[in-house]
Amino acid sequence: MEIKQVSGLASGICDSIGQVIFGKKREIRLIVTSMLAGGHVLLDDIPGTGKTTLARALAASISGESARIQFTPDLLPSDITGINYFNQKMGEFVFRPGPVFTNILIADEINRTTPRTQSALLECMGERQITVDGVTYPAGKPFMVIATQNPVESQGTFPLPEAQTDRFLMKLSVGYPGREGELRMMNDHSERSPLEKLAPVCSCDDIVDACESVKSVFVSDSVKDYILRIVTETRESSRVTLGISPRGTLALMYAARAYAASEGREYVIPDDIKALAVPVLAHRIIAHAQSTLRVGDTNSKIIEYIIDTVKAPTGD
Repeated sequence: MEIKQVSGLASGICDSIGQVIFGKKREIRLIVTSMLAGGHVLLDDIPGTGKTTLARALAASISGESARIQFTPDLLPSDITGINYFNQKMGEFVFRPGPVFTNILIADEINRTTPRTQSALLECMGERQITVDGVTYPAGKPFMVIATQNPVESQGTFPLPEAQTDRFLMKLSVGYPGREGELRMMNDHSERSPLEKLAPVCSCDDIVDACESVKSVFVSDSVKDYILRIVTETRESSRVTLGISPRGTLALMYAARAYAASEGREYVIPDDIKALAVPVLAHRIIAHAQSTLRVGDTNSKIIEYIIDTVKAPTGD
């Protein structure tokens, strides 16, 4: 698949999701970028802003399989991965696949289950495989986890471990819609949800081909050096306790390639890095406690400051 076709595919998916989620073109573009980069997305926002609807709209736009898990405190790892049970008629153990065996997995309110159950997703998110009772099964192609969580409520929730947070390519917030978008939402949702009318705009094979094409997008040495200088600054900054991991370095490069391809370009430019730095990097750092209390720093503000201070290359 050529890069122009990748761009057309991305635009088609964005337009499809835009029929359900109004006034959020940037967030939709970023979630499609994550899919093209082969990554996962954590949607972190207050209740009722359309996090689950956005995830379902993406799944409905692709003619693949999708599954939804409602995370609760009593959820077990086997409820996600599947179990081996004894079939009395056959006289042998049979594997019953869990909901993780799909293309788009919607992990709703992922922070409402225990860390033990959350960790059941680590292998499939990082290595695209699922191991049950010593047997390893391949994940679907494509495979993407879209998790949602509510940052407001703390009762009955379990913070995501850093190891799992680091496996999400991006962390996004949908936010409130604008006045025009909310008015359109009231009109379009008056009878039935637009989600029910969505039809797939591409196949799973199209997504797999697009992901392979994205890997051919050129990243110059100067842009790679720019990424490294940003990452190094997070590790050396007095405002940061834990900087970006090597996985985060690769994540920013992968996301930049997918973003460039979605824009119809066969090469990455510094502006791609600037556009993606906050959603790709902010959730991977831990801000220094004193910096947070005294200065009011947030992870996003720290990354924005680093982007403003690290000089971007010219001529790419």
